[in-house]
Amino acid sequence: MRLLQRLSSGTYELTYFDHDDPPPYAILSHTWREGQEVSYQELIAGAGRDKKGFEKICFCGERAEADGLQYFWVDTCCIDKTNSDELETAINYMFRWYQRSSQCYVYLSDVSVGDHDPAAFPILWADAFRRSRWFTRGWTLQELMAPGSVEFFSSEGKRLGSKVSLEQRIYEITRISISALRGQNLAELSVEERMSWVASRITSVKEDRAYCLLGIFGVFLPIIRGEGEEHAMKRLRKEIREQQQELETKQTSSGSYNTRKWALTAMCDYR
Repeated sequence: MRLLQRLSSGTYELTYFDHDDPPPYAILSHTWREGQEVSYQELIAGAGRDKKGFEKICFCGERAEADGLQYFWVDTCCIDKTNSDELETAINYMFRWYQRSSQCYVYLSDVSVGDHDPAAFPILWADAFRRSRWFTRGWTLQELMAPGSVEFFSSEGKRLGSKVSLEQRIYEITRISISALRGQNLAELSVEERMSWVASRITSVKEDRAYCLLGIFGVFLPIIRGEGEEHAMKRLRKEIREQQQELETKQTSSGSYNTRKWALTAMCDYR
């Protein structure tokens, strides 16, 4: 994976790290604005500073530095989306990247607090928070569930609260159980409960409604652009069924082994 680092010159540098052994890093969760996001190509060329999305890169870098983190990750410019192999790897690794982050910053571009202190005047942003576009997008589902630490910020970069302090509001918006928001093992939840989380969410690319659930179910799929939502969902459900059958087979085998071991121990004790 590539991580960003803010240099003393005010520019940003990308460094590649092994997927499974990155240094501590912060990660950004946000919603895209067409034509306003800084791409990988623009970042390495030193371009894109006039785009609205560049403000989010600066915000994430500043927050990471304040939290004592040297590196941070922003999807729009840390992934070369023109490389199909890299994009497929990124989609399949995405949940783990968010899961392994030290801090996840949710930047809500449609929630403004102006000059006010969010903690002192929560009523000013409560309704905008509930209606935020961030809660309607498919990919932000895993960005809510995967990280251990999730903090929400207004468009001015002011902290609104964390997944912990705002859990009741988040539950009311998403209907994701409090226990799941608190880090319950997702495998303990039914398939249909987890599927329901994406029911009212939308994605720019139709098949992404299936792909954004890969980490939620702990499965991996080849990415087929243009296959459509229905076909992608069928492949996802097939992979989930096969995973469950494999787990049940292992549990059955383990149970049979333990039963035989118990019987043999009992015979030895009897003798």
